[in-house]
Amino acid sequence: MAAIEGAAGEEAGALPKEAPSLRPVIGGLSAAAAWFAVAALTSAWPDAEEWERTGELASLLAVVGGGLALASLLRRAQRAWPWMLALALGVAAWEVATAKLNLLPRPFFAPPQGLLEVYLDDWPRLAECVLHSAWLLISGYLLGSAAGFITGVAVGWSRAVGYWVNPVLRLIGPLPATAWLPLAFFAFPSSASASTFLVALAAFFPVTILTLSGVAGVNSAFYDIARTLGANKRFLVLKVAIPATMPHVFVGLFMGLGGSFAVLVVAEMLGVKAGLGWYIQWAQGWAAYGNMYAALLVMALLCSGLVALLFRIRDHLLAWQKGLLRW
Repeated sequence: MAAIEGAAGEEAGALPKEAPSLRPVIGGLSAAAAWFAVAALTSAWPDAEEWERTGELASLLAVVGGGLALASLLRRAQRAWPWMLALALGVAAWEVATAKLNLLPRPFFAPPQGLLEVYLDDWPRLAECVLHSAWLLISGYLLGSAAGFITGVAVGWSRAVGYWVNPVLRLIGPLPATAWLPLAFFAFPSSASASTFLVALAAFFPVTILTLSGVAGVNSAFYDIARTLGANKRFLVLKVAIPATMPHVFVGLFMGLGGSFAVLVVAEMLGVKAGLGWYIQWAQGWAAYGNMYAALLVMALLCSGLVALLFRIRDHLLAWQKGLLRW
């Protein structure tokens, strides 16, 4: 009987492992094939009008298809391939509707090779504008976030500070930062400093509100336990209130980043001589809509990259709350 049970146990333990699914590989290769098909369509189908960068665009699309095929074989595109397939279909529809059939009115709609031409020919000016916008956004956002964090902790912790600051926040907080444009450009000595102030103001209010809400909502039992162990007021603020408030702080930081980016574009359109907002206005003035769409794409990638970076920082600083955060 023991021998039979041992044999049965060995058979149960020797069950073959489930083979990995080939669906992600097949899906990734299908997406890669779609990119190769778009490259072939771009190269073989003559343009309705002469575009200088059609050959470079076809080569770029083929490179994307090759990279996606390699990533699929290495099982590195398991989650990305549906989006890559949809993106390939979108680029194909965009190419056919603009460069091949001229279905969309010119010059308001540029084809993909029009954007590629901007990146290849006008990259020095575009790169300068990206650097200017990045510096203005980061400096203003950091200043506004730091001021908002300090103010939120002070208001949430101290009733005396909250008595004086809360009415001010309720009065000026709901106002959009762009409403302060005339006053900012009058009060500050340069358009760059005024733009920095507006970007900082857009980040200040959400960070302040979420921080003071987090500090005020900390469980009082945490303070009681810390006081029992001999904690002073400084320890309660730095080691109890602030760590417990950090999830709320990051919500405010994400909200402030979106607001700062919107204010950045408006401020650059009105007051400075460089930046992505200025570049978009310049392109509209010259009816260079390809340049405008190229700048909008760069702007979207810049904002998306900053959001991803902020998520990385949040995951690192709040590693002790892993499994508790749901966003």
